Amino acid sequence: EVQLVESGGGLVQAGGSLRLSCAASGFTFDDYTIGWFRQAPGKEREAVSCIRSTDGSTYYTASVKGRFTISSDNAKNTVYLLMNSLKPEDTAVYYCAADPNIPIRTWASTPWRYLEVRGQGTLVTVSS
Repeated sequence: EVQLVESGGGLVQAGGSLRLSCAASGFTFDDYTIGWFRQAPGKEREAVSCIRSTDGSTYYTASVKGRFTISSDNAKNTVYLLMNSLKPEDTAVYYCAADPNIPIRTWASTPWRYLEVRGQGTLVTVSS
């Protein structure tokens, strides 16, 4: 079965850190774009970050640049999102997704439902 499983979410105080993991099964990350979206209560889902497995190129939305770092361990078929200096506005359900045909430059504008493989999400809550 092809799936992505997210983990690592939880409750953290503002200024703290969390590392999210996205583990793939049923397929390998070879030549995929893998990334994270998030959806806060009452808001639309937005692209947060992604990485291209072949060359390590990355994308970050402006609000997380300098605070979040995405990385990929292709041997473990896992992508990580290290989130530092967390803010209450980072509170959201974080979702992982992967697609072999979406390049970095169009990831943020691709509707969630079009992505080939999508996870179920993990909740991140940042308290003030």
